Amino acid sequence: MENYNQTSTDFILLGLSPPPKIGHFIFILINFVFLMALIGNLSMILLIFLDIHLHIPMYFLLSQLSLIDLNYISTIVPKMVYDFLYGNKSISFIGCGIQSFFFLTLAGAEALLLTSMAYDRYVAVCFPLHYPICMRKRVCVLMITGSWMMGSINSCAHTVYALRIPYCKSRAINHFFCDVPAMLTLACTDTWVYECTVFLSTTIFLVFPFICIACSYGRVLLAVNRMHSAEGRKKAYSTCSTHLTVVTFYYAPFAYTYLCPRSLRSPTKDKILAVFYTILTPMLNPIIYSLRNKEVMGALTRVIQKIFSVKM
Repeated sequence: MENYNQTSTDFILLGLSPPPKIGHFIFILINFVFLMALIGNLSMILLIFLDIHLHIPMYFLLSQLSLIDLNYISTIVPKMVYDFLYGNKSISFIGCGIQSFFFLTLAGAEALLLTSMAYDRYVAVCFPLHYPICMRKRVCVLMITGSWMMGSINSCAHTVYALRIPYCKSRAINHFFCDVPAMLTLACTDTWVYECTVFLSTTIFLVFPFICIACSYGRVLLAVNRMHSAEGRKKAYSTCSTHLTVVTFYYAPFAYTYLCPRSLRSPTKDKILAVFYTILTPMLNPIIYSLRNKEVMGALTRVIQKIFSVKM
């Protein structure tokens, strides 16, 4: 095994470490996913901005989700591509801290934003008459601002700790980005106290929001079953199943990685699971929300027609 021990303060990102025969295929696949994520999320943001029919709380929150995903995947993949092309896997001490900060901020903000989206659907289905009041513009802005602020505060605490602890001679991080748990395996000091704070933080940002989402959709399903309109039930089921699909793709691998004891995890398993919530989910979100949503597809048709009518 190659020795990455060094005396400088730079870290080494070992990456996905695929077999040489499939390394180029994975590189091409990751680039394709990255391109799809950029196109999908940018298109969703522009579509919601351009079409007045989508200027409602649900799509306002969705545009923020696309913005987060756009930054989320851009924090991870460009560095992976650069490392593959130039064979330079090093990342500076400060650069690692910056990447870790943005990753944790965006991850926390997305977890809380998904909870806000679940609350939006809960109010829309269970209390439709109160929806204009409960989900007025000020409330949406507070939800989004709160998600970003709480995500950044949590991220700042974890990043500062990761940058202050002493590291041993080996600076080889067995991951494809500066993930704090992977960095802690290189620490020269006992980190069990910090691991307890990671468990607490994960509980606050993943477990509690997931419980809230599950309770919200439990109430939504009960309300949907009492609907007299078959079309209304179909629309509600479609919206709920779409959101639950996104939540499952995002929460499940994240929760397993950060809640499972270190003794039961392996670097390979952590990297595979990380691919889901850092690379695949940002690509899948706009696809899931657009292909399974008639309002989004209708807005896309109207915008395309408007563009062609202007050209003609």
